[in-house]
Amino acid sequence: MITGLDHVQVAIPRGGEATARGFYRELLGMTEIPKPPALAARGGCWFESGRAVLHLGVEEPFRPARKAHPAFLVSDLDALAAVLVARGHEVTPADGERPGIRRFHTFDPFGNRIEFQQASPLG
Repeated sequence: MITGLDHVQVAIPRGGEATARGFYRELLGMTEIPKPPALAARGGCWFESGRAVLHLGVEEPFRPARKAHPAFLVSDLDALAAVLVARGHEVTPADGERPGIRRFHTFDPFGNRIEFQQASPLG
């Protein structure tokens, strides 16, 4: 039986690690976690924040995930949206689709879709 979720993996193109660090570590504030040596040789990088763990793996040929996506829980959805917009990222609200949840979608620098969500104050 399933007892939890260890991580979500998203694909990046070969050589995209520095760009990934700029977005996931610097912009979103996630902490990079070291990959085991046997896996580090494959490229990519891993990040965590709270209980959220994200593995970025190199995929060739690379195609961004435009529909499938991780959904991250955040403590201040509006502040994050403002930071993303200020850095040139499109933010598409998806409020009202799930009662009690405020959320939006954006894309990482590789074109992968990402969702961020926060419980509504009255939700």
